[in-house]
Amino acid sequence: MNRFARLAARLLTAPRGLVWVESGGSAVVQRWPAGPAASDARADALCRRVADLGGPLALPGDAAGGIAFAGIPMAGPDGALLGVLAVTDDAPRVWDEGDLRDLADLAAACSAQMRLRHRSEAAQRSQVEAEEAAALAEAEADRMESLLARAQLLLRASEDLGDTRGILEVCARVGELAGGDLKPSHVGLVMVGDDGLLRQVVAGPGNGEPWTGQGEAHGTGAAWPDARAVREGRTVVIRDRRALQSHYAPEAVARFDALGLQTLVCVPLPAAEGLLGVLALGWDTPHVVDAAERALLVVLADYTARAVARAVYLDERVSVARRLQEAMLTGLPQVHGLETAALYRPAAHEDMVGGDWYDLYPLPGPDGTWAVTVGDITGHDIRAATVMGQVRSMLRQADHDHHGRPPHHAVEALVAASRTLGVPTGGTLVHAHFTPRPDGSWQFAWTNAGHPPPLLVHPGSPGEPAQRLQAHDPLLHPALPAMARSTHSRLLAPGSTLLLYTDGLVEHRGGDLDDAIDRAARHLTAADPRTPLDEVLQHLADTIAPAHPEDDTVLLAVRIASPRRYAATGPDPAPKTAGHRSGA
Repeated sequence: MNRFARLAARLLTAPRGLVWVESGGSAVVQRWPAGPAASDARADALCRRVADLGGPLALPGDAAGGIAFAGIPMAGPDGALLGVLAVTDDAPRVWDEGDLRDLADLAAACSAQMRLRHRSEAAQRSQVEAEEAAALAEAEADRMESLLARAQLLLRASEDLGDTRGILEVCARVGELAGGDLKPSHVGLVMVGDDGLLRQVVAGPGNGEPWTGQGEAHGTGAAWPDARAVREGRTVVIRDRRALQSHYAPEAVARFDALGLQTLVCVPLPAAEGLLGVLALGWDTPHVVDAAERALLVVLADYTARAVARAVYLDERVSVARRLQEAMLTGLPQVHGLETAALYRPAAHEDMVGGDWYDLYPLPGPDGTWAVTVGDITGHDIRAATVMGQVRSMLRQADHDHHGRPPHHAVEALVAASRTLGVPTGGTLVHAHFTPRPDGSWQFAWTNAGHPPPLLVHPGSPGEPAQRLQAHDPLLHPALPAMARSTHSRLLAPGSTLLLYTDGLVEHRGGDLDDAIDRAARHLTAADPRTPLDEVLQHLADTIAPAHPEDDTVLLAVRIASPRRYAATGPDPAPKTAGHRSGA
C-alpha cells in the first residue's frame, strides 16, 4: 500500500504520505518515504480521528509544531471502514478543495486495490473451501429452483382450478398442470361413484388411457392401488412392477403394463365426509417420489378435490335448473283459429342456465281469450330459473284473477305480489291477450315491460319488412317504484304473423341490436305463409342468432289462420321438433 502513499504525497506535493489500516484492534501503517519521522505519532492519531469521524479531515498546521494534515477514509461497498489515506507536512499549509478531491479519488482507487488483494488472499487460502461452497451453492440453487417450480405449480393450480365449471374441465386442467411440471406419462382422476365403485372420469388431454380402463370399475376393497389409497386414506406409491405384483391383483398389473408404467402414485382426494376418489399419476421411466414431491402431490390433490367438489355441486345445480326450466317450457296447447310454434335454444355454455320462458294458456270467460307470454328473468343461474318459475306461475294467477281486464293489469298485479312476497322479479317480458272475432280476425292486446319489440307481418304486403311494435313500459326490477303500465291493441287479420322473442336472438357481442332486429324482420317477412311456423323459427334461430350464443333464446310465433283452412283441414298435429308447435 506504500505505492498509494507515494502517489498521494506526489499528487498533493506533500513531504509524506501514509496508508493507515486498522487490523485486529491495532493499526498497520505504511508510509512514504520509509523511515521514522518525529511527526509519525501525531499523524497516526489524526488518522484514528478520521476513522472515528467517518469523513475527511484537513488541518493547516501552525508554527507552534502542529503538522498540516489531510486524510480521507476508505470504505468498502457496504460502507465498512477499510482504512485512511493521508498526507502530512511539517510546515503550515492550506488544503484546498482540489487537493481533497484528488486525495478522495486516490483513496477510492486504494480501497478497490485493498478489496482485490483481500479477495485474492482469501481465494488463495481457501481454494478448496471455495470450490466446495460453489458446489453447495449450485445444489442449493437447483433445490430452490425446484421448490420455486413447485410453488408456481401450486399457484397455477389454485388459480386454474379455482374457476373450473364442470368435472370434465377439472380433469383437463389437472392433466395440463401435472403433465407440465412433474412430467408424468399418465394423469387421471378416479372417482368414487354413488354405487361405491371406483371409475376413471376422463383422461386429461395427451395423458394416455384411463388407469382403470374405459368402462371398468372396482370397489374400494379391491386389490388395486387406487382402491387402497381410498381405503387407507393415504398416498400409495408403486415404485416398480415387482412391488405391484407382490401386493395387487393381476388385473392391476395388466393395466400397469398396458400403460407402460414404471412408477405409479395414487393420492386420495379429501372431502368433508370421506373421500371423493384418487388423483393418479404414472411415469413410463423409473421415478423417485421424494418427501417434497409427496407433499406437493398432497397439496395438488387438495386443490383438485375442492375443484371436483365444486364442479359436482355446480353440475347438480345446473342439472336441476335445466330440468326446472325445461319443465316450464311445455308443449303448446291447440288453439282453434291460431297456428302457434315455440322454440327454446340454450346458451353455448351448459352452465349458463337462464330465465327465458314462453307460455300460452286459455283465460276464463266466454270470449275465448288466450294469454301469450315471452319473458326473460335477469341472470344465468339456478336463481334465475327459480325466479322464472315463480314469475310464470304468479303471472298466470294474476291473469285469472283479473280476467276481462287488459294484460297490463296482470303485470301490475305481478309486480305488487313480487314486492309483498319478496320475490326478486327483475327482467323483461311481453304479455298479451288474443281474443277471436267472428270474421276470423283476432284482437291482439299487449303490454311490454322493457322487452325487445314484437315483430308483426301483415298479410297481403309482400316485400314490406315486419313491423316493430315499439311501444313499451319500463322493465321489471325490485328497485323500481310501482308504476302504471299500459296496454296496446291491434286487430290481426287472417294471415298475420306475430313473432315474440328474447334478446338471445338479436344480441351479438360487438354487434348492433337494431340491425339484428331488422334482419330478423326481413327474414320473417320473406317466409312463405304456407311454411310451418316451427320451420320459420328454426330458420330464424339458425340465421339471426349467434353461432355460439352467450344467452338462452326463446322464440314464439303466432299466425292468424284463414277460416277456410280450418273448415277444410282442421287442427294440425303438434310435430316433434326442437321447439313446440300447435295449429287449429
